[in-house]
Amino acid sequence: MTETADELSTPLGQKAERKKRWFRLPFTAMQALAVLLGLFLVAFLTVALFTDNPLGGEPIARVALRKPADEKQSAAASGPPEQAPKSAAHQAPAGDNKTVTIIDGSSGKRQDIVIGSDTADKSPAEAAPAAAMAGIDQRLLEKSRHGMIPVVADGLKPFTVYAADADRAKAARMPVVAIVVGGLGVGAAKTTDAIMKLPPAVTLAFTPYGADPARLAERARAQRHEILLQVPMEPFDYPDNDPGPQTLLTTLTSDQNIDRLYWHLSRFQGYAGIANFMGARFTAADTVMQPIIREAAKRGLGYLDDGSSPRSAAPALTAAQSMPFAKADFTIDAVPTSAEIDRILVKLETLAKERGMAVGVASALPISIERLAVWIKTLDNRGIMLVPLTTAMLKSKSG
Repeated sequence: MTETADELSTPLGQKAERKKRWFRLPFTAMQALAVLLGLFLVAFLTVALFTDNPLGGEPIARVALRKPADEKQSAAASGPPEQAPKSAAHQAPAGDNKTVTIIDGSSGKRQDIVIGSDTADKSPAEAAPAAAMAGIDQRLLEKSRHGMIPVVADGLKPFTVYAADADRAKAARMPVVAIVVGGLGVGAAKTTDAIMKLPPAVTLAFTPYGADPARLAERARAQRHEILLQVPMEPFDYPDNDPGPQTLLTTLTSDQNIDRLYWHLSRFQGYAGIANFMGARFTAADTVMQPIIREAAKRGLGYLDDGSSPRSAAPALTAAQSMPFAKADFTIDAVPTSAEIDRILVKLETLAKERGMAVGVASALPISIERLAVWIKTLDNRGIMLVPLTTAMLKSKSG
């Protein structure tokens, strides 16, 4: 009421004076917000430009190495612990052996590796790869930007060093059959079944994918299986049918495909040769297939053609490189039923007796492993010898 009365009593054309505030901010709320944003931007740029952080803010883990009591004094004089992005390892004594625990920083997966006392004085970063590469001839490894890949050294080739043992003199005198079970490394259960339920003379082929193909491949070699690396190649219906990352493609240059080949070759070690994984279009294109065959031959590997493409250029290209080669005669489980698998195995026997050698490929389906295991036990009575693929390749070459 007082304000209304004042307005009514004020002369026309004049405004009533408002009461003055005791305190007035010298800026508006929008101006304050703009200043705060500006300060934040300046601070961010200062950290980005002047902070020495080569990891770009990526999470790191510090590795603490505990040394035995008699080494504590020397350890005290050492520098700060190393930094390791994305993964960390902890080493602890356990008698004469030590256990290295590798922790993947992105997935959190832990892997324990026991190493002997001869590697006890190495850092976890040095000891873990050495333990994981047990049984691998270090002379036959060469560093690439993706990791270690096979190489010929000191007159030795991976094909001969990693070939499974076999009585080759006996194989030269009688019909032989080689069986290759592929698609391994993806799915630990089916891979383990193939490794443990099939005899060592069965060759196992691993894809470069899966959570830990190197561990499974090493387990296969520990059971005396010969192993191959399956290299994904472009099929006719690509990309609707995509073999996987780093697939070799007809649309890439030879240098790009060689780089992708190196990626696959570095996934694990200890294989005697490579095989195509799909790839009907790629293997039929001589111009893109030739550099791959030439590179694999230069690195001392054999080549298996899975027989899925009648137009494959692999037979002629491998012959030109004097490269150990075999082509699968039958896919044993194209129709995965007991009756059909048994029928194909009979055809494989017949071909081996007629020609002296036959090669069959299969996947690691439970029914396939079951029927193969039963059939293999009968081969001796049928006068046929089961041999690793490398033995069949050598017999074919000598013949």
